[in-house]
Amino acid sequence: MNDTTASYQLLPGAPGSPVILHVPHSSRAVPAPVRQGIVLDDAALEQELDHITDSHTAEIAAAAAARCATTPWRFVNRLSRLVVDPERFPDEREEMLSVGMGAVYTRTTHREELRPAGYDGRSLVEQYFEPYAAAMTAAVTERLAAVGRAVIVDVHSYPTAPLPYELHGDGPRPPVCLGSDDFHTPEELRLAAERAFAGFGGTGINSPFAGTYVPLAHYGKDPRVGALMVEIRRDVYMTEPGGPAGPGLDTLADALAELVDAVSTV
Repeated sequence: MNDTTASYQLLPGAPGSPVILHVPHSSRAVPAPVRQGIVLDDAALEQELDHITDSHTAEIAAAAAARCATTPWRFVNRLSRLVVDPERFPDEREEMLSVGMGAVYTRTTHREELRPAGYDGRSLVEQYFEPYAAAMTAAVTERLAAVGRAVIVDVHSYPTAPLPYELHGDGPRPPVCLGSDDFHTPEELRLAAERAFAGFGGTGINSPFAGTYVPLAHYGKDPRVGALMVEIRRDVYMTEPGGPAGPGLDTLADALAELVDAVSTV
């Protein structure tokens, strides 16, 4: 999993830690063969990457991990979500298919053409999505075997103003949105996150983005797998849409470390 040619990287944590910080959308990297299937010119692609990338979230997760009493594991996507989005359902269950943003995106954040009409993304799913899903499944299974439970904390960010692709962009946009799942997000995990991020001006639940990521092998089946999505509004820590991080990054890393330590010892 740590092969530099892989599209993902598993960074080991403490043997006794149940926590996996999952960072799926932080990279801007698009391999040349994948780039050839994208119709945008280079300038438009850079603009799209500014909007779609959860910039600096890998840095937030890394800084948090370094500050934790018990180091969490980190699973980081090394490629842009414009290659594949590892958090989408790979089939008709995915509601984002309605705006061309299933596992393989065909439309942009502004609902413009990203890939040609009729594009067949099955080769990208086979090459990138399926190995990623298998590796994440293995990482969760390993935590279950080692410590009897796993806690996936998904680290994301979202724009201050809604983008046209958002299906639920008319709801509240708090500084920190916590995505939860009825089966996989126990109340104590949600409450720990609310306490950890209380200093940023408020948290909200499932708005503007809802749910959380659990590998399909465990999803809705294994209550030992806890999960929470942390969606950070980008003006809290960076210049939008794709600019540098500011001092908020360190403060967020402190809060994320507090959350990890709280759930590591439950």
